[in-house]
Amino acid sequence: MATAASAPRVAVGQGASMCARARSRGRRVRWIRARGIDFTDAGCFELAYAPVGESLIPSGPWKTIEGGVCAARGFKVAGYKAGLRAKGTRADCALIVADDDATCAGIFTTNVMCAAPVTFCKKQLAGKTTARALLINAGQANAATGDAGAADARETSKALSEALGVAEEDILLMSTGVIGKRIKMDKFLPGIPILAANVENSTAAAMAAATAICTTDLVRKTAAIEVDIGGVAVRVGGMAKGSGMIHPNMATMLGCVTCDASVAPDVWRTITSRAGAASFNQISVDGDTSTNDSLVTFASGKAGNATITDVNSPEGKLLEQALTAMCRGLAKAIAWDGEGATCLIECNVSGATDDEDARVIARSVICSSLAKAAIFGHDPNWGRLACAAGYAAPVKNRFDQKDLKLTLGPIQLMDKGQPLDFDAVAASRYLKETTGVHGTVVVDISVGNGPGKGQAWGCDLSYDYVKINAEYTT
Repeated sequence: MATAASAPRVAVGQGASMCARARSRGRRVRWIRARGIDFTDAGCFELAYAPVGESLIPSGPWKTIEGGVCAARGFKVAGYKAGLRAKGTRADCALIVADDDATCAGIFTTNVMCAAPVTFCKKQLAGKTTARALLINAGQANAATGDAGAADARETSKALSEALGVAEEDILLMSTGVIGKRIKMDKFLPGIPILAANVENSTAAAMAAATAICTTDLVRKTAAIEVDIGGVAVRVGGMAKGSGMIHPNMATMLGCVTCDASVAPDVWRTITSRAGAASFNQISVDGDTSTNDSLVTFASGKAGNATITDVNSPEGKLLEQALTAMCRGLAKAIAWDGEGATCLIECNVSGATDDEDARVIARSVICSSLAKAAIFGHDPNWGRLACAAGYAAPVKNRFDQKDLKLTLGPIQLMDKGQPLDFDAVAASRYLKETTGVHGTVVVDISVGNGPGKGQAWGCDLSYDYVKINAEYTT
């Protein structure tokens, strides 16, 4: 665990940090020009997009590789500009296609106001364990659009089915953008055959697709790893988007993970659910749960390994670890890129009754607006952190406050439920130095002697978060 100010977790330009001054739209131009980076439209700076840094992927028996979602064998992708965005020249559609039927699993928003593509995907995956294609658009969320939005989803599926020559039952959809807006079908539909005709397996295509799905994001979230499973090299690639309206129980995020392992459908769905619970459900930027949250995972079976049929086998456990590592890397990148943020916050909880209780406590801390604001202000406010841990719910067993130990970076602030006579100047300096390079502020909390451990990730709460969202169109 990092315990001091560190280099930025996502490289931008030539190793430059994404400092706080870049976070509001009005200041991004000055920040990017000062570093000699070109931009191509008023709302997005193309060359400011960079892949997830290796340091965001948890360490393990895998290595990071290039390729993003194209790293896994058996997938082709493309990005395309259909003209769905309100302004700018950036691509706004991405297509991921499996060469053959791929084992598939999905996790979706718990929001009652779920978008049309979410409802569509749930129905598709309820009756099947495989899929062939995932089409994503940015610009309009197609949420709160009623029967017309549902019809648009069906029409989109039909158009893609015809363009690819696959069954409509094999199509999945995602949308992101302004809630209450239907997709601009007059522009979207003509672009689908073009997308379908231009999919390829290349790093460039994977990067184009990962950039196309971004909205208020400042960095592209994409990564790939390779792990030896049973003597066979298995690859896992991923891409995601998300910056605001991010909160546990699937946040405003879209994610797609590709894998080339051969794995039984029930095993794949089980480990996808577990990986999502330990990653995307453990992040928060602003406490808002989106209408469109979706994570879809594919396994092509092209690696050539013996099919994994037991989730508790050594091979099943290793595949789950690799998938979880990928999801955690992408989830942390989303929290790192939180709107207006100047740092990533990582909360590590130990000593709880079980892992789930520990996760709940960690989530409570990174969700606290008061704690997030204190970190932005470089205030080592142990009271806000302890308070957030104390009201965490639901938990099976509440901890005894006399067991609470709290550490901020390298500096212990509390022990046995009482504040220590710590160096407040040094603690404030730790926060200032870490946020100055958009690094990771680490909060370690021990609540007893239990075996439960959990992590959660968030970001600080700045003035620019309010500015960005006050200006964002409805």
